[in-house]
Amino acid sequence: MPLSAAVISGVQKLVLYETRARYFLVGSNHAQTKHRVLKIDRTEPKDLAIIDDKHVYNQQEVRELLGRLDLGNRTKMGQKGSSGLSRAVSAYGIVGFVRFLEGYYIVLITKRRKMADIGGHSIYKIEDTNMIYIPNDSVRVTHPDEARYVRIFQNVDLSSNFYFSYSYDLSHSLQYNLTLLHSPCDPGTVEEVHTRSSRQQDSFDIFEDEGLPTQVFHGLQSEPYAKYVWNGKLLERVKDTVHPDWLMYIIHGFCGQSKLLIYGRPVHVTLIARRSSKFAGTRFLKRGANCEGDVANEVETEQIIHDASVMSFTAGSYSSYVQVRGSVPLYWSQDISTMMPKPPIRLDQADPYAHVAALHFDQMLQRFGSPIIILNLVKKREKRKHEKILSEELFPAVINLNQFLPPEHCIDYIAWDMARYTKSKLYNVLDRLSMIAENVVKRTGFFINRSDFFCHTLRPDERWGDLGGSLTSSGRVQTGVLRTNCVDCLDRTNTAQFMVGKCALAYQLYALGMIDKPKLQFDTDCVRLFEELYEDHGDTLSLQYGGSQLVHRVKTYRKIAPWTQHSKDIMQTLSRYYSNAFSDADRQDAINLFLQVYQPSESKPHLWELPTDFYLHQRNSMALTHDRRSYTYWWSEGILSYLPLPYDEVPCEENMKKVGVRRVNRYDESIDTYTEFFKPYELTSFDDTFCIAMTNSARELMPKTVGVDPSPFTVRKPEETGKSAVIGAKSSKEETVVQRKTAASAPPPPSEEQISSSSEDDSEDDRDDDGSVSQRSTPVKLLTESGESVRTQEDFLQQSMRETYGLNLAALPAEEDMLIYESYCTTVTNIQLNYLFYFSPLLLSLSLSLSLLSVPVSCFATDSIYEVSSPQVDKDNREVFEGHVLTGLGQVRSLCREDILMYREYIKNRYM
Repeated sequence: MPLSAAVISGVQKLVLYETRARYFLVGSNHAQTKHRVLKIDRTEPKDLAIIDDKHVYNQQEVRELLGRLDLGNRTKMGQKGSSGLSRAVSAYGIVGFVRFLEGYYIVLITKRRKMADIGGHSIYKIEDTNMIYIPNDSVRVTHPDEARYVRIFQNVDLSSNFYFSYSYDLSHSLQYNLTLLHSPCDPGTVEEVHTRSSRQQDSFDIFEDEGLPTQVFHGLQSEPYAKYVWNGKLLERVKDTVHPDWLMYIIHGFCGQSKLLIYGRPVHVTLIARRSSKFAGTRFLKRGANCEGDVANEVETEQIIHDASVMSFTAGSYSSYVQVRGSVPLYWSQDISTMMPKPPIRLDQADPYAHVAALHFDQMLQRFGSPIIILNLVKKREKRKHEKILSEELFPAVINLNQFLPPEHCIDYIAWDMARYTKSKLYNVLDRLSMIAENVVKRTGFFINRSDFFCHTLRPDERWGDLGGSLTSSGRVQTGVLRTNCVDCLDRTNTAQFMVGKCALAYQLYALGMIDKPKLQFDTDCVRLFEELYEDHGDTLSLQYGGSQLVHRVKTYRKIAPWTQHSKDIMQTLSRYYSNAFSDADRQDAINLFLQVYQPSESKPHLWELPTDFYLHQRNSMALTHDRRSYTYWWSEGILSYLPLPYDEVPCEENMKKVGVRRVNRYDESIDTYTEFFKPYELTSFDDTFCIAMTNSARELMPKTVGVDPSPFTVRKPEETGKSAVIGAKSSKEETVVQRKTAASAPPPPSEEQISSSSEDDSEDDRDDDGSVSQRSTPVKLLTESGESVRTQEDFLQQSMRETYGLNLAALPAEEDMLIYESYCTTVTNIQLNYLFYFSPLLLSLSLSLSLLSVPVSCFATDSIYEVSSPQVDKDNREVFEGHVLTGLGQVRSLCREDILMYREYIKNRYM
């Protein structure tokens, strides 16, 4: 079977030429060896007339064509000037075509910036665009409201977090794109696009004349996932008219990439967030779900880890993990007519059979497979019902849907009041999230295109064997997804997603053979680099939906944020309130117009005259649906037969219809990723390359002092890093101590099953959270993780004791003090051996074998400073100690009824 490769777009550079009657858009590949031409008619006042001859020109042919056009459009022979062919603008892609009340506009990308590189496929961010009116002024029919629509349309800032790629499908995950390359292609669907007879240059083969076989590749180009494409409607008018190379789909969200250097070995960490274009909008104006199951603020976040020392998808090592955030899938909204920071939540429609939730989870099963795990972070205890309303509706909806699914594919529901735990001084929020993340990643697994390394056999880890997902011949596949939500899906959700991503990152690095166990600690270069990526990711998504950056960050929940952060949080809160109150309505109109949810017409009221956009997003409010879905078989046909695998990634006949296949030569430019990435035909500077300019853990985070461990997995103090983790100029000793206490853990939180089962038990308790917690609390001890270096522990102990007692512990004690201390140690050793001798006959042989035995130092029979009489131990205490020793030897005795009741009471008082 021929190998497969992704098709690289043949239109990457565009030049727009204009005459009085036509626009000529000339597109070429990056090397400018192949050209295509679009002819756009300017004599149509309200219609879009585009001609694409589908012909590929070389550089000489396109020059001759432009010369003839320039000559033919001059009014007089030999005249040069505006009457001929003039160059209007240079661009890098077409966003789309849009019409309001007059003629069509074309939107072109005029500036771009490279943001990431995945397997040689570049991802660009739109920096600037140009909107050009197509019809000539002589045929233009003016309308008084046209300028206002143009201003509203341009309120969507295309230079703010819109991304595209010429060769990588950003609307799909890495798992989908790489799985597609290994899918078998139907020979009947292969399009023979490059033949020797038609175009010699396109299929040049140096071995063909010698009779040697030509290596054939299948160039694959799949349809984008419509939910995450933001210019799909703008290209719909020309989709069936022009060649696919002209169509460039953009996504909205976030894209960031950093380099993690592990002893010089580069590992690229990429974070891509795709915002849904369905039911899109701003914070208080888009809540819940629409009638088609699309929810507000739905974002798919994917973290991609790959060994950058090998670039290719076929030979390199790539891993990815996907998680989702989105509003609670119910019919609910908030009344913004009153000027309140938190408007009351109201349920708009009764949905007793969870119809809208069924539509939403049907989409998730089709895209991600099973299990679907819901992490609901809304409050459960409130004096006045607010967020609790959503939990009381979502949980019964999940129960209703699960009764029709097979037990092995049921939707898992985890409810945890994150805000309540944050208020407590005794509980560590991130410890609980870390435990939830571990269970989630073990269930869903992650994607990797490589089988296990030999180092996993040499250094096995028990957690690796329990990992979920699906094993394939070439690696692992993620099955299922974590869906996290709070009310806004901003601050709490971003921290929860960071903890899940941190856990998945450890497994990904372990799978790539970079670390010896799948666990990462805070205050390491690796986690700090990942935390910076996630904070940029959270700030960007929060600005898009809420109008301000994050208010509560990871440092806030770690309780190490400096005092200056509180004032910034207040400013972000005020900025969010101002944006929600005064500018969100205009932003919502701009989004509706850009996504063509509203299409202007002279027969309809204007966009700014509509009292609400509810009817634009709820199609069933305008017409009755004829095909009502079943309440019991609420999933799409064919999904269950492939679970836990996602239906979209199964190489069935329906899915393969969405894939275009080209039969090309191995060295054809349309699949040559090497030439596309390295550009051997250009003179480039090494210092200007993207891989040098990107964030680097060794340059940005690693200490600059000599003799420091260069490993990015070494725990460091904040003041030791190259880039201080503490924001602000003042760094007091108290802040340093607080930051070193981040490893302190509260009593172990309950398991995921206990969280799920107890989520509804205490929902009626409206007592004060802090008071109820403090009544049944125990002292919190500072526990140092086993992975922390000895040097770090000693430094911390010396620093804290020096601040407490004012002593320099680095200096050696005096000789007299050392003699007293040795005498004390000898006495204590004798006492301990006496204890061991009388406590347990199991340790008698051990005590006799020791060189230092208990000897009497005095003839006194009673206790004194010279001798301590051995205590008398009763039978019950001896049995307790013997049971403890047997447990250490692996011989665990069964618990009696009193022990079980005692443990149950402890759990109830501690966590329930």
